[in-house]
Amino acid sequence: MYSLTSYFSWLSGLRIYLQRRVLSIFVLGFSSGLPLMLVFGVLSFWLREADVSRADIGYFSWVALAYAVKWLWSPLADHLKIPLLHSRLGRRRSWLLTSQILVTIAICSIALTDPQQNLALMAALAVLLAFASATQDINVDAFRIESAEVELQAALAAAYLSGYRLAMILASAGTLWLAAIFSDGPAYDLAGWQQAYLVMGICMLPGILTTLLSKEPVSGLQQQQYTEGTAIQRFAAWLKQAVVAPFTDFFERYKWHALLILALIACYRISDVVMGVMANAFYVDMGYSKEEVASVSKIFGVIMTLVGAALGGVLINQFGIIKVLFVGALLSAVTNILFSALSHIGYDLMWLTLVISADNLSAGIATSAFIAYLSSLVNLAFTATQYAMFSSLMLLLPKFTGGFSGQWVDQLGYSNFFIMTAAMGIPALILIVVLASVKELSANKKAAN
Repeated sequence: MYSLTSYFSWLSGLRIYLQRRVLSIFVLGFSSGLPLMLVFGVLSFWLREADVSRADIGYFSWVALAYAVKWLWSPLADHLKIPLLHSRLGRRRSWLLTSQILVTIAICSIALTDPQQNLALMAALAVLLAFASATQDINVDAFRIESAEVELQAALAAAYLSGYRLAMILASAGTLWLAAIFSDGPAYDLAGWQQAYLVMGICMLPGILTTLLSKEPVSGLQQQQYTEGTAIQRFAAWLKQAVVAPFTDFFERYKWHALLILALIACYRISDVVMGVMANAFYVDMGYSKEEVASVSKIFGVIMTLVGAALGGVLINQFGIIKVLFVGALLSAVTNILFSALSHIGYDLMWLTLVISADNLSAGIATSAFIAYLSSLVNLAFTATQYAMFSSLMLLLPKFTGGFSGQWVDQLGYSNFFIMTAAMGIPALILIVVLASVKELSANKKAAN
């Protein structure tokens, strides 16, 4: 049994979440999480209600690939100054504010679009939203990593994830709930969805205010001035420092282990991301109403998300990142099997509550551990670029694969589809075990020398 001292030690560990820096990251995490479900999750519910095919919904999810290629423009966040805003806000906050304003404009623009009349326009606006949201993520991640020392990063990761997941629940359950309220009846009502999206645009204001009121972090990036030589020489020097150096630095630090790390990053979230593309379409096809899905997600989803994220941060401090990373990956795969069971059970609110609760708890633990793991890999000299590279790789394979999910459901049925996505989590478990073994062998070798 734990002693009284151990009990108070756990309580003292939780007080870290009340620090101002941690609370700021919580709000910025909320700002980052809000657009994702509006372009990736709840939008599929809207499209399915508008009688868009499952195959088209799957292809539509490819707009979220912007998150997977954000590393292409991430060096700009480390090196490019935003005119007018940079001198007043600094590098990180000026980039944050610009991306947050673009996100708000994109959400409100989608709210004025009708998918039945112009699906292509909605797709284009969704691409804009994904691009602006991915840019915001780049800078929130850099802001978070540069805002505190290594010892505080686990708490910042947990706070970020709590805000992120809370916003995802609001953007999904909240949008569904609002769309139901604003609709004239249970049937599809365009006006209800449009008004709900406008409210979500307003929900970006807390993140914008936090950006304006926060202090600019002290970047570890050693800026270089390229004032000598021709324009081509200056550009080449900038390209080497901003684009090439972050990638070569990672491989120089981790040698051949870098390949194992990149493989893990690429497949860690494939199980839940591929499943998530069809989740809302599944709810519609199973006969659940917007109000029912929203109510279950809002009550149990929020609670289990916050519990999972906070628990993940505490467990990391107690047992280390690798062990929690493995547990999170295992739980994420297992919860997909629960969705398969639900497809056989049929319409059942109790089972829906159980499945959504378990899914959010496991996602909270897994993502908290994964964010902390990615943060530990970053060199502060290239914060934005390297973290964007990792988080982009994390989404590239899952998002691309998820585009075919509609076809797979049509061919396999929901039950077999969910089982298939659970099996997709096995490679991540194997890679975590291999990396843990490699790390232990390296530690033993150093100790022996």
